[in-house]
Amino acid sequence: MKKNIAIIMGGYSSEADISIKSGNVVYKNLNIKKYNPFRVHILKEKWIVLDDENHEHTIDKNDFSFVLNDEKITFDCIFNAIHGNPGENGMILSYLELLNIPHTSAPFYQMALTFNKRDTLSVVKEYGIKTAISVYLNKGDKINTDKIIAKVGLPCFIKPNNAGSSYGISKAYSVDEVLAGIETAYKEDDAILIESFLDGTEVSVGVIEYNNEIKVLPITEIVSENDFFDYEAKYEGKSQEITPARITETQKSRVESTAKKVYKALNMRGFSRSEFIFVDDEPHFLEMNTVPGMTEESILPQQAAAAGISLKDLFGNAIESALK
Repeated sequence: MKKNIAIIMGGYSSEADISIKSGNVVYKNLNIKKYNPFRVHILKEKWIVLDDENHEHTIDKNDFSFVLNDEKITFDCIFNAIHGNPGENGMILSYLELLNIPHTSAPFYQMALTFNKRDTLSVVKEYGIKTAISVYLNKGDKINTDKIIAKVGLPCFIKPNNAGSSYGISKAYSVDEVLAGIETAYKEDDAILIESFLDGTEVSVGVIEYNNEIKVLPITEIVSENDFFDYEAKYEGKSQEITPARITETQKSRVESTAKKVYKALNMRGFSRSEFIFVDDEPHFLEMNTVPGMTEESILPQQAAAAGISLKDLFGNAIESALK
């Protein structure tokens, strides 16, 4: 009997439109011989299922079901394609876990942890993972730019602590740019992270559970036409994403080992894509994405293709892992 699969997409953040693109790719690539896929839009104003004719059906939040042709439909598994809040930060997953509905992501606590850049860095540092030097600020904190610059140097990066898709990130070369960057980051989040600039090759490393094993996918080198891998570089073609990355065997071995170590240290399950920068051949961890983009052009699907894994197999494996 075919399983009913809800592909949740949208969300409450700036990434909602990107999430819907990812969700639609999952919807098109699921094996319909095994699954009945449903597109579920989780939006601030409504939770709805779109049928084949794009008619809307309201989700009953009591049990995450809906009614189609007078029949109540429940779900055997949820494919999480929500970037940001409430999918990537674990919020909706805690609700699904209370309802005992399997989902394709890590447990809600791991998702909440990895969505918080500051807390993730605090954990991985305890495992000997190299990172940039960081300063943390909460909205309302007194800003001492001399102290910040003395610690992280210039140029530096200013990032929202809880946000994805490079929203709100800026690179600062002066005191004025640090202040402007802080203001920009606070538009996305009440907590921000200021990091030292790491000068080296940037790579993105997909680590997934595949056939019951932790698998490191072929590595992608990020070459941005802009000053860094910002939103425009990520989504509007202003970068080269080269898979496999043009790195040495030493670099490859070290970053694969480090990426797997990070995945295990954070007790992850399902999909992940972590960003690293090499400094003197040593990979420095930047952050982890636990609901990476899933469009055909996105980095993790590119990496899966390089590993000989089709989108149908990639998505099907995530569902089968969740059902087990």
